[in-house]
Amino acid sequence: MRFVAAECKSMTKQFDVVVIGTGTAASTVATACREAGWQVAIIDSLPFGGTCALRGCDPKKVLVGAAEVVDWARRVKGKGIREDGLSLDWADLMRFKRSFTDPVPQNREEGFAHAGIVPFHGRARFVGPTSVQVNQDVLQGRHVVIATGAKPRKLNIAGEEYVTTSDEFLELESLPRRILFVGGGYISMEFAHISLRADRSVTILHRGKRLLEGFDADLVQQLLEKTRKLGALVEFEAEVKAIEKRNPGLTVHAEIAGSERTFAADMVVHGAGRVPDIEDLNLAEAKVESEKRGVKVNEFMQSVSNPAIYAAGDAAASGGPPLTPVAGYEGRIVAENLLKGNHAKAKYAAIPTVAFSIPPVASVGMSENSAREKGLKFRTTREITSSWYSSRRVAEDCSGFKVLIEEGSDRILGAHLLGPHAEEVINLFALATASDVRAADLRGAVFAYPTVASDLRYML
Repeated sequence: MRFVAAECKSMTKQFDVVVIGTGTAASTVATACREAGWQVAIIDSLPFGGTCALRGCDPKKVLVGAAEVVDWARRVKGKGIREDGLSLDWADLMRFKRSFTDPVPQNREEGFAHAGIVPFHGRARFVGPTSVQVNQDVLQGRHVVIATGAKPRKLNIAGEEYVTTSDEFLELESLPRRILFVGGGYISMEFAHISLRADRSVTILHRGKRLLEGFDADLVQQLLEKTRKLGALVEFEAEVKAIEKRNPGLTVHAEIAGSERTFAADMVVHGAGRVPDIEDLNLAEAKVESEKRGVKVNEFMQSVSNPAIYAAGDAAASGGPPLTPVAGYEGRIVAENLLKGNHAKAKYAAIPTVAFSIPPVASVGMSENSAREKGLKFRTTREITSSWYSSRRVAEDCSGFKVLIEEGSDRILGAHLLGPHAEEVINLFALATASDVRAADLRGAVFAYPTVASDLRYML
């Protein structure tokens, strides 16, 4: 009994900074502070590595890559290629995916330990302004950084327990025949396009009026037509009301245009948005204010209500989009301000974003609506490019672009791409926008040919 009592006794440990989370933002802060000689603790209740490396970008792109191979072969069938039943082997694909994800937790923890960062496993909760409890330990820091990432938002419907999250989708041993996606954002579109290339039945129920609402409407319309052509059923203004367990499968009850409808599925996937994973951190104990988008922070990524606390990535209500590169950027901002005092301010100009559908759709800068709202005068170049050499060569019938160029200054205000290698070419537009390269200069640049990037001059 004395042994049990000793085990349960709380231990207080002192650190310069306590970092909650082990994803991109958290790892960036922890590593930078430790390199500066600070005593650093890092905490996670999940396997070390964060969403992107374990449950998001990286494993998803492995699956997308395999689906792209199948899609490419089918597109060019009869154009020099015999497809001969090429298909995805889901079990083999998942084994390949795990070759990327399985080593991450141990490698990440060993890297922290080698650097002198003290790791803790367990759910963190504040027990004071800068005190965090994890299991039986209380970690007292001069500063605490909240970088806990995001999680699927609650649907608050009957039968929610039958929903498969994106995390779970990426661990499936087999892919069911009939898949229904709730929501029409990144997760649903990316996983839907993988599933379609795996010859699965796909249904998307989206409560909004269009898919991928953060991307250009005209390009998304092209992608929608492609998605339907591939066999997906896509319904808009569809409110999912309940999910019922049936034998076999599931029945989804939804309201569409005022009418009740039902859909049969073997699996229902949550693609209806994510929220900051902060609700059980006991933020009130640390006097940390939060809102729907996360911890309230100022331009230095510092809590507006507790100056000893900083937040970054999806856990912060910053002005940045919830993207891995943004999390890394915010982590660098936080580290700079911790180590040298508040001086670095977060700025979010020219951040590219991509939905890895097949083909991908990409965007950087302003949309037409946002440019008009700012009262800017600009010209728009827009074209469907399925007849261009770069698309015809790979038999891609779904491609296009839209670029906004300010009158007078010749600045590129925004670029929106759809089609092969859009995820790469958008980075050229991002660099040009961030570096204030004028459209005329970009148009006059010499690019290697034949490449998709060499099309850029014709988009201006």
